[in-house]
Amino acid sequence: MSSLPHIRKTWEGQIVAGKFPLLRWLGDSDSTTVYLTELSAPESRKAAIKLISAEKFAGVPLNGAPLNEETLLLRWAESAKLLHPNLMQLYAWGRCDLDGKRFLYVVTEYADEDLGQILPLRALSPAEVSEMILPITQALSFLHTFGFVHGHIKPSNIVAIDDQLKISIDGLRKPGESAEKLGVYDAPEAAEAVSPESDVWSFGAVLAAVLTQREPAAENGQSATRVRTETISPPFREIVQQCLRANPQERCTLDDISAILEGRPIASVTAIDHSENRVENRSEVPAPAKQKPWALLLIIGALLLLALVFGSRWMVHHPSTLSENHPTESQSSPAATPSQPVAPPAETSVPNQGLSKGTVLQQITPEVSRGARNTIHGRVKVEIQLSVNDAGNVAQAKFISAGPSKYFANQAMTAARRWKFNPPQVDGKASPSEWILRFQFGRTSTQVVPTEIKP
Repeated sequence: MSSLPHIRKTWEGQIVAGKFPLLRWLGDSDSTTVYLTELSAPESRKAAIKLISAEKFAGVPLNGAPLNEETLLLRWAESAKLLHPNLMQLYAWGRCDLDGKRFLYVVTEYADEDLGQILPLRALSPAEVSEMILPITQALSFLHTFGFVHGHIKPSNIVAIDDQLKISIDGLRKPGESAEKLGVYDAPEAAEAVSPESDVWSFGAVLAAVLTQREPAAENGQSATRVRTETISPPFREIVQQCLRANPQERCTLDDISAILEGRPIASVTAIDHSENRVENRSEVPAPAKQKPWALLLIIGALLLLALVFGSRWMVHHPSTLSENHPTESQSSPAATPSQPVAPPAETSVPNQGLSKGTVLQQITPEVSRGARNTIHGRVKVEIQLSVNDAGNVAQAKFISAGPSKYFANQAMTAARRWKFNPPQVDGKASPSEWILRFQFGRTSTQVVPTEIKP
């Protein structure tokens, strides 16, 4: 497409596929152009339509096979089934002709603004970044659970729609596929194959950029080879450093990101290697003094002597018992994302081999007016317990904590009753379950954390 400036002037007013008018040009790249369009009744609303030149698909590899039109149309059909409050909705897709040129088109939600528009103007505050982390990590976890990788997390693909943070959905990849075009926010291994760990890298790079108002620097033709972190305050510095490890297997998980933000210990996160050449941290930590071998032997000998003297007495008066494991918010195991299986708590006895935990099938976000959000100072928290039948439908809902506002409590309850679940399996049969939904209403977003408590 070499005549995009001409297209912007002449194509506005044309109709794609007989139902999507090109109302206003929004932007373009080498082979795509995006317009504002409108969905017809009964869903009359603004939407965005992306036109992709059919010339783009000639000879572009996708996991060893050509990225042809059928492959992309099939991918969009799969993506449209992914419903999550923090994913942009995909409405329609297909083929069309404009002025004798062939295109593929995809219609998605229209975003009021994206993070890429804010970044040149200012850095985000720590409070704003804290509110951004949970919605984005939940959306990415949801994609990974269903076998997808976003593959291109960057500021312009994080958008706000009706005060709800969402990520784009029209360019999803499968693990093992290569990134179409490597950018400064993409993981270094993405040129060969994307993975869930690649999304973690990209999100870490985005966090660094929005906190410092400085994008990752490309050096010697390579992408994201250096991200400066010395001016980033804790705990965001640790999150960024853990995300940007060169070895994908050493990066933190999406669940770890929320845990680090909340100050909870994470077993899977190892100490930061300050010599890591992809993360620059100029803070110097003195190395611990080396223990002399003979001193260490003396300490071990003393400990053994104490064990012999007092060991039997301790065993008599303090018998060993198995402590119960009650999951709480401070533990990492029950922290679940929407439509993501909840990890069972660690067992001190032989686990029940016939139990398969349930997952969230459909999450409904409360509808909150702009005026109501403006009244919030800090966060409004509501907790609701759901009894779910073996078909995955909510049979009963009750407040654990209604919070300080009747309005927000009612909005949360209305949304909670509409949730759908994949029921847990007990000995191969669907079983009823109980869930706790923890709603947090903020000025810019609503966050929900679901936790299965039974069976």
